[in-house]
Amino acid sequence: MTAAMTLGYMPWYNFSAVLKYLADEFHLSASDTGWILAAFQAGYVIVVGGTGWLGDRLSLKKIVFWATLVTGVFSTLFVWGARGKESIIALRLITGLSAGAIYVPGMALLSRWFSPKERGGALGAYTGALVAAYAGGYLIAGRLAAAYGWRTGILWTSLPAILAAILIVWLVPEAPPGEETKAGEKGLGPEAPGRASNGKEKAEILEAPPGGFKGPVFLSASYLGHMWELYAFWGWIGPFLVSAALTVGMAPDEAVKWGGTFAAGIILIGAPASWGWGIVADRKGRTWAIMVASILSAGAECFLGYLYGHSLALLVLLGCWIGFWVIADSAIYKAGLTEMVLPRIRATSLGFQSVAGFFVTIISPMVFGKILEHYNGPVAAAQVKVWGPAFLVLGIGGAAAPTLAWILRRQKQANLMAGGKK
Repeated sequence: MTAAMTLGYMPWYNFSAVLKYLADEFHLSASDTGWILAAFQAGYVIVVGGTGWLGDRLSLKKIVFWATLVTGVFSTLFVWGARGKESIIALRLITGLSAGAIYVPGMALLSRWFSPKERGGALGAYTGALVAAYAGGYLIAGRLAAAYGWRTGILWTSLPAILAAILIVWLVPEAPPGEETKAGEKGLGPEAPGRASNGKEKAEILEAPPGGFKGPVFLSASYLGHMWELYAFWGWIGPFLVSAALTVGMAPDEAVKWGGTFAAGIILIGAPASWGWGIVADRKGRTWAIMVASILSAGAECFLGYLYGHSLALLVLLGCWIGFWVIADSAIYKAGLTEMVLPRIRATSLGFQSVAGFFVTIISPMVFGKILEHYNGPVAAAQVKVWGPAFLVLGIGGAAAPTLAWILRRQKQANLMAGGKK
């Protein structure tokens, strides 16, 4: 599953990696770029909630397979189909629609194999693979585009998704041996959250504790703040570093190559963060881990853009700090939610949380682009000189995550997470 995720999501940021060339060829402004980034996120949101519902009723493996395959096909079609702003938006929207059916069903499928005490680390590893895919897309597409043109960069970060679909068919089982997989019973086992066993074979589904869905709502609301900063940061960090590299005197091709490479490193550093911080959350508690990670990432984002024009090494160093913490708590929201809801609605709940979270990822890249245009005029991202206010808005929005996690920590349902560690 982690290998398939690494290959399957490479198309996500290949657009950002080759943006300099696309902007030059098709006259895309920073605001246009925000719309294109938002189109992909919008496609994801349209589909992701429905896949959670389907995942509680149909084969999770088949959903993940078909979604991964179609993602690869339409990302590959971008190579020949991109002819201007409108066609780029349409193709990125369709690719986002396909990608929206991978992550949530994949999380639900993977959660079948691990007990609640191990699930934070397992889902963190899966999220880490997603991060590696984003970084791989930036690295491969940027360097190939600088050497051979943007179409080559897009092509060789799209074909791996088709390979990922083949891996899913051949190597990923539907469920652990002996586990029920029919509708309404996915992931149920004697150790699953929401079940209590009295020593007999038959387990009984418990009623939800006092508070109903208050706990899941606060956790998901905290997730909104996390998602506000996360995907806009990932989508814009590459163009930001390309612009910064041009400012310090790099040639355009070198700026694209190294801007993409630095962005890939910044994103990739989040892969072990997601896995490692998931294990920390298993031991220290979900809300504690969320508050620490989100404060450290959002706080640094408030300053990043204002350092534009200073040493490129300083920008990359601070970017790496943000890249580590901005994703470190991502899987914790998922793990915590699976512990607070009944197993029979686990995939649906994950889908609703993802819809809410990814909805704000439609807005934040557009807001970022609009702020850039307000301060710089209708110029391409590579020509932007004022970045501070845009990154500041990401940090301010991200502050909602620790605030709401602190409120959740005071709720009774928080005791359901991480074996009572909140």
